[in-house]
Amino acid sequence: MAPLTPRLVVPIDVKKKPWEQKVHLHNRWHPDIPPVADVTEGELFRVEMVDWTGGRVKDDDSADDIKFLDLTITHYLSGPFRVVDAEGVPASPGDLLAVEICNLGPLPGDEWGYTGIFERENGGGFLTDHFPSARKAIWYFEGIYAYSPQIPGVRFPGLTHPGIVGTAPSVELLNIWNERERKLTETGHESLKLCEVLHQRPLANLPTSKNCLLGKIEEGTAEWQKIANEAARTIPGRENGGNCDIKNLSRGSKVYLPVFVEGANLSTGDMHFSQGDGEVSFCGAIEMSGFLELKCEIIRGGMKEYLTPVGPTALHVNPIFEIGPVEPRFSEWLVFEGISVDESGKQHFLDASVAYKRAVLNAIEYLSRFGYSKEQVYLLLSCCPCEGRISGIVDAPNAVATLAIPTAIFDQDIRPKRLGHGPKLRRTPDVLRCTGDRHLPATQDQSGAVTP
Repeated sequence: MAPLTPRLVVPIDVKKKPWEQKVHLHNRWHPDIPPVADVTEGELFRVEMVDWTGGRVKDDDSADDIKFLDLTITHYLSGPFRVVDAEGVPASPGDLLAVEICNLGPLPGDEWGYTGIFERENGGGFLTDHFPSARKAIWYFEGIYAYSPQIPGVRFPGLTHPGIVGTAPSVELLNIWNERERKLTETGHESLKLCEVLHQRPLANLPTSKNCLLGKIEEGTAEWQKIANEAARTIPGRENGGNCDIKNLSRGSKVYLPVFVEGANLSTGDMHFSQGDGEVSFCGAIEMSGFLELKCEIIRGGMKEYLTPVGPTALHVNPIFEIGPVEPRFSEWLVFEGISVDESGKQHFLDASVAYKRAVLNAIEYLSRFGYSKEQVYLLLSCCPCEGRISGIVDAPNAVATLAIPTAIFDQDIRPKRLGHGPKLRRTPDVLRCTGDRHLPATQDQSGAVTP
């Protein structure tokens, strides 16, 4: 007998706002956000989702929507789902929830996405000191391929995946998150800087009731106010999984998530058509609406059996991810190296973040010789299927990181050649800018700085 069509548990109408959807959405983590549906172990079910902004970013000719985006909306998620076994017994704290991604993709009729650079004063990005102004590129999908009018000469297959898959935290775990992140915001500015620029970004995003969406809980009630003031933001990945942005979690992948509350309360969202390792521009995948078809298995007592706590409590664990068999095949790569010496020449001790930043900057400088602006390359490296690696982390004082770019995504040969046979610069359309910004030429100065 043929398998049944997946049961649709969350339908999405992209013409409606997140709070207008037929099934309630949410944008915070909290144990008291009620589940919107029960799903049974072994059942194939379909979850549709809005893009992470809930439709605030448009397919138009301006980056104003990126520049003025209020990040307190982050991220609109579908769920939570209460997971039960065949006898109706819910998953319990201490269990492990295996979530299999059976199928996924963009929503039919909404086959487009975007990649952006946030304004320095509004979130920034990994290279905020070099790219301080909001920018945007629109991508259109042709089956498994994506192309952008703003970054011409590039076409690549997407490795589609959800940026966020996670379970609800317990009260105890939520308190741990809020306490450690609050402490970081209070003390970290004096001690934690990435090449002296990390202070320009929030070190953590603490609970706020602004733009808080809590599913079935009615805004303005005493219950809503209490939860809104406690609920964790969805921006970082944590012990529950969450916003891990692992680009290889596509068809056939499994995520083994710790269960902290009865029923697990599984949520998902932030669909990506494609993403580069690191998602360096921050709004940096090809962001889109989409769907997942999932199957769950409850592994009773799995947290104790398979997850070893690294921290002061049994809650300090992390998920395990099983990568699926589907991914684009590339045979030729150009690899850029970075070491833990910053742009000023300052030596950092085995700092992989500094090394990766140098690798990304080296790639941007190189590819900008082929007719692209540095902003185009920055956006491209954030969303194309490039591979980031920590290549060395023990040979003091330098950490070594690499960024590998598949050469087949370009319509020209980007390998180094003999003098006289190098790239011929060409003017191309550029990324979308904000209203009032002047247009920059495709080639820029060699300082690495980008002026708004």
